[in-house]
Amino acid sequence: MNPQHPLLTTRDITRSFGQVRALAGVSLGIAAGETVAIMGPSGSGKSTLLHCLSGVLTPDDGEVTFDGAPLSRLGDRDRSHVRLGQFGFVFQDNQLIPELSARENVALPLMLTGTSRGRALKEADGMLGRIGIPELRTRRPGDMSGGQAQRVAIARALVGRPKVVFADEPSGALDQATGHEVMQLLTTTVAMSGASLVLVTHDPHVARWCSRLIEIRDGLVHADRVLAAGWDEAHANGGAR
Repeated sequence: MNPQHPLLTTRDITRSFGQVRALAGVSLGIAAGETVAIMGPSGSGKSTLLHCLSGVLTPDDGEVTFDGAPLSRLGDRDRSHVRLGQFGFVFQDNQLIPELSARENVALPLMLTGTSRGRALKEADGMLGRIGIPELRTRRPGDMSGGQAQRVAIARALVGRPKVVFADEPSGALDQATGHEVMQLLTTTVAMSGASLVLVTHDPHVARWCSRLIEIRDGLVHADRVLAAGWDEAHANGGAR
């Protein structure tokens, strides 16, 4: 299934690392506001696909477009500018800067795009409040639980009002209960922002938080289907498995 008016597209992209072909010709489209899980076994190419979609990597062949522009043809500096201004990222290990407080970590993407420190910190405080963790404002990552740190990472991903949020195994390092809470927060806040969510996971329970599932095997799209019923079930049952 390809959306009629995709925000983010790939056309026959390939990517190899030495003799290993991670992507072998992937074409897909992701619409504005859509929530998409990319799932597959280890080595299937799902993380490489995420990195190409987000401009971290460029494909060897084929093309990635974002908002009608050829993202994969841009130079490193221009792709970095798109990532900072249009994309948000949530990683398995949160990747917060340990020397900075929560509010400073959240403010950092804004400051990197030219927002003054004072305004960026004010925006960060507002975002931390909106997702329900204002008490963590001055706390550093080393003084947070894994779940708290991942909530701060979600605030950082959303503070710049991105068009797409990319999440790589966002609950992979958390216990089941905390992982459920983090996924609920991530999907709810992304939906409220109007951004698209592209999530990589090996866990079908995590994938059910999204409305669409793309399965990758051996560098190719093996399946692409709607998961609306599963998404509703994940919310209605409180993530119980």
